[in-house]
Amino acid sequence: MSARATLAAIALLLSSAALAVEPSEQLADPALEARARAISQELRCQVCQNQSIDDSNAPLAADLRRLVRERLQAGDSDPAIFAFLSQRYGDNVLLRPPLRFDTALLWFGPLALLVVAGAVLVLKAGRRRAPAAPAPLSADEEARLAALAPPDK
Repeated sequence: MSARATLAAIALLLSSAALAVEPSEQLADPALEARARAISQELRCQVCQNQSIDDSNAPLAADLRRLVRERLQAGDSDPAIFAFLSQRYGDNVLLRPPLRFDTALLWFGPLALLVVAGAVLVLKAGRRRAPAAPAPLSADEEARLAALAPPDK
């Protein structure tokens, strides 16, 4: 593949996120549109894997973007929009779910896994240290060793 084709493919991949929000979806008020984009970047697409609805081309993401813009035009605050969507779709719609007992594993699970993995590595490294010095030979063992060793010249 030529360098131009490679650059064109990279440019196409990078520009796909910018094409997710259709011009027909955008609000006329730049301040409201900026709020809509900020909110959309915090909401998870329910179809895509860990992608915000702002970056997703999925039809459901487009529906959620329109819903966010409708709520903004109705005068809802940002927290009210997040609460509405969280109530409707569950905390999974939020890219940063709230810290509660039932979401603690989401927040602290990776850290706990890292600590456990580190502890296992430290324990394994401790077992691989130099072996302890061997016990000294008994008199009988020294005599047998002397008998096996060749005489000095």
